[in-house]
Parts: sequence; structure tokens; C-alpha cells
Amino acid sequence: MAIKERIKKVTKRAAKPAQSPADYGVAGVPINRSHPYYFGFVATLGALTAIVLMRALASVSQIFILILIALFLAMGLNPAVEALRRRKMSRVTAVTIIFTSVIAFVVFFALVVAPPVISQGTQLINKAPTLLGDLTNNATINKLNDQYGIIDTLQSKLTSVTSDGTLLISAFGGVIGVGKSVLSGFFTFLTILVLTLYFITSLPQAVNLGLSLVPASRRERVGHLTNAIIARVGSFVGSQIVIAAMASVFVFVLSLVLGLPSPIAIGMIVFVCGLIPLVGHFLGSGIVTIIALTQSIAIGVIALVAYVVYVQIENYVVTPRIMKRTLAVPGAVTIISALIGSSLLGLVGGLLAVPVAASIILILDEVVIPRANNS
Repeated sequence: MAIKERIKKVTKRAAKPAQSPADYGVAGVPINRSHPYYFGFVATLGALTAIVLMRALASVSQIFILILIALFLAMGLNPAVEALRRRKMSRVTAVTIIFTSVIAFVVFFALVVAPPVISQGTQLINKAPTLLGDLTNNATINKLNDQYGIIDTLQSKLTSVTSDGTLLISAFGGVIGVGKSVLSGFFTFLTILVLTLYFITSLPQAVNLGLSLVPASRRERVGHLTNAIIARVGSFVGSQIVIAAMASVFVFVLSLVLGLPSPIAIGMIVFVCGLIPLVGHFLGSGIVTIIALTQSIAIGVIALVAYVVYVQIENYVVTPRIMKRTLAVPGAVTIISALIGSSLLGLVGGLLAVPVAASIILILDEVVIPRANNS
């Protein structure tokens, strides 16, 4: 009987109807995405997101510039590293040798070139009022000075700022400005050096990681194109070194002919300036002219004219031919890409313009044009 009672209780519990769910109302009509309010809300949200992202990118734009420069230098030094690796060296050993050479060159430049430049600059600053006075020996310039007092005004101004040695300090905005400029330049150089070291050490791993995201059927071809692009960047850096070396030899010979002091140091300065795109030769010509002016005004004018003539020959004859031979880039494309790159990104754009143009031409030749011919 007890068992029968239990069975009846279980049956009654099972037969009891389940409680109905709570009534939360009827679901509304879905939002009409074509409604003007919805479109306006989404568009405003997207615009606000874009503004926030643009402000965030603008705040770290200097970091991106340093990363681009370091990556460019890493790809430029990669051919030298690969050349050492072909002699059965490990990548770490090859990178160590290349970076030791670069640091040794920087130390050599600082110890050998910087002291003559500083001494010559100080000599020119002290001699500037006398050089301006020598201009009055010319009858035409003396007549203009008598009418407008240009040279007298410049002489009094130079005498006032050089008498107490405040020219350099005032040029950088005071003692604090000089300190900030020196520290900022040092940390920027150190950051680029460290990033370049990391990039060149891990460049193969980074390339392989990027290729792993490419479909397997196209991975091999994309890998060949990527390595070709890296090789073209290295060729561009090598070409820049050759062009800068030619300018250095020219200025060294010019310094010997004109009797300028420290011709080796002047040649090294022009070599470093020649590695800087667009503005490098402006800096080089300024330094050479300043050093030449310490000898006489006539020698300064001759040095300036000779340097300007050489730069024109280099820009329109030498550079296009070297770039066409090493990068397969036409001369007109070299000049146009440098102008467009500098107008978009300034110095960094001018630095990256030619290798980017070479990479685009490579992709057009290997991918776009064959596809167009086969379609």
C-alpha cells in the first residue's frame, strides 16, 4: 500500500500543469535602418570614432616616424648582413659586425669631424663683422651701403650678439633650449639605433610571420616579392652611400684646391649630409661655404658656386642613372617620387619615396601587368 501511495503522489505531481512564463509584453518592430535618425546616429558615431583615432594617431606621429626610419635603416643594412651570412656566419654575428662598424663610424665622425667644424664655426662668427666690412671695398656695394646702411646694420648686430658669446645660445632659445635640443637629439638617435637593432635582428622572423597570414597557394610568390622589395630598399641605401661618397670626394678635392682647412673633415661632413635626402646638400653647401668664408669672401663664393654646380649635375645626371641601374626606376620617376614624398611626409617622405616607387613598379611588372595581359 505504501508503494501504491507513493506512485499516486508522483503521478499527481507529474500531472500538475507547469507555470506559464512571465508576460513581458509583445516584441516591438525592429529598428528601421533606413530611418534618417538611425543613419544620422550611426554616421555621427562613426565620425566621432574617426576623430578620436586621428587625434590618437597625431599624438603618436613622432613615434611612427621613428619606427619608419628604423625599419628603413634595417632593410637598408640587411644586404650587408646577408652578405656576411653567405660566408657562413650566424645572423647575430653578422648584425654585431655591421652595428659595430656603424657605431665606430659615428664615434670617428664625432671625434674627427666635430672639433674642426666647431673651431671653424667659432672663427667665422668672430670674423663675420670683418668679412662684412671687406664687402665695402666694392664700389657698388659701398654705394648701396651709404644709401641704405645695410652692411653697417648687419655689422652692429653681429658685433652685439658675438661680443658676449650669446649667438649660439640665443639661436636655440636660451640655455634651456640648448639643453633640450641636445637631450632630444641624443634620445632620438638612441631610440632609432635600438629600434634598428631589433628590426634587423628579427627581420626574417617578421617576414615569415607576415607571410603566414597569406593563403598557402600564394605564399611562395608573395614571399619572393617581399624579399625583392627588401632587396630594392637595400639597393637604394647602397646607391645613396655611393652618391654621398662621390660628393665627399668632390668636396675633398675642392677643399684641397681652395686651400680650406681640414679637408678630410669637410669631406666627411658632406658624406653624412649626402645621406640625408632633399635637404642634405643644402646643409653641406652651407657648411662648406661657411668654412670657405673664413678664408676670404672670394673663396666662399667660389666654393658655393662649385658646390651648387656639382649638386645640379648629381641631381639630374648621376642620381637618375644610378637609380635606374640599381632599382630599375626611370630618372623622371626618381625626381617626381622624391618631390611627392617630401610634400606629403617631409624628410621621411623624401627618404622613403624612391624605394616605395621601386616597389610599386615591381608589383606592377610582376602582378598587375601580367594579369591585365592575360585577361
